[in-house]
Amino acid sequence: MAENNELDDYLDNHYIHRSNWLRAAVLGANDGILSTASIAIGVAAASDIREPVILATLAGLVAGSLSMAAGEYVSVSSQTDVEKADIEREQEELIETPELELKRLAQIYEDRGLKKETALTVAKELTAHDALGAHVRDELGINEISAANPLQAALASGAAFTIGGVLPFLVTLFLPLKGMEYYLYGFAIFFLVILGAMAAKAGGSSILKAVGRITFWGTVAMGLTALVGHFFGVNVA
Repeated sequence: MAENNELDDYLDNHYIHRSNWLRAAVLGANDGILSTASIAIGVAAASDIREPVILATLAGLVAGSLSMAAGEYVSVSSQTDVEKADIEREQEELIETPELELKRLAQIYEDRGLKKETALTVAKELTAHDALGAHVRDELGINEISAANPLQAALASGAAFTIGGVLPFLVTLFLPLKGMEYYLYGFAIFFLVILGAMAAKAGGSSILKAVGRITFWGTVAMGLTALVGHFFGVNVA
């Protein structure tokens, strides 16, 4: 029992099982901060009053969160459909050509480094235990970690976008209108740096690399949006 607990603790130290929800949450929060801040900066650069900035930012926040959730759900659902179709096809092949499927499974293990006899023995034992599960995992590469969850991804992305988008929206509400673009840029970069550091720590990757990447592309996006507002020189009233 103690050995099993130690093994469970060891497996919990790995980060790959967080990849699905972490990817969706980071993408949503990053997009929420960057999209709403860019919209706000673009409008602020072309407006002398606060109301258009607030309205545009709020509209971008609402539309973005719904679009992110819907897009993530559709995208991951498509992946799920492909996985289900492959599993059904594999199940049919196991019924129609079991010997060929056994040889295919043994070949996979042999290619991974097992001796031919050992690979065949492993394939036979796993087939006897759970033939479909063995092929789904080792031939198709689908497991409980990589399997897509549309609802989980949609909720994570939509909620994360909303949380991220609220931050620059609060800047448009409470900070001075004069120099609003610079306030938005500064706070957005600050938020993005925090997000990048948190995501890197949660995923066990390099914090400096994540922060540098997110800061660079955030600066590019918001800088180009500000240039658009200044270029057109439209006074929104």
